[in-house]
Amino acid sequence: MSSNAIDGKSITSVVVACDAGMGSSVMLTSQLKKRLGKYGVTVSHSPVAQIPQDAQVVVCHSGLAARAKATAPAAVVVPFQVFMGDPAFDRVEAAIRDGGSLAG
Repeated sequence: MSSNAIDGKSITSVVVACDAGMGSSVMLTSQLKKRLGKYGVTVSHSPVAQIPQDAQVVVCHSGLAARAKATAPAAVVVPFQVFMGDPAFDRVEAAIRDGGSLAG
């Protein structure tokens, strides 16, 4: 699986991709809206099979990363392990706040 990268200062949107619809990703979307909204970044929620083709950054559980990459090959896919407090979320916020490359 190839890796993409984006400059954090150019990120304007983040998509939280899910599969089962158990509500955890909806809570994560709300949490990321609060964290990233102050930087002018919009956060949306999408089923992994319906990620918009123009998605810049996709945040999804590690078990969905390959499917997310197949659905949105141009996006930077940032996988995480746990829905609350995963270091991946800090990495995304730091790239947006401080600039620098976000790879996935």
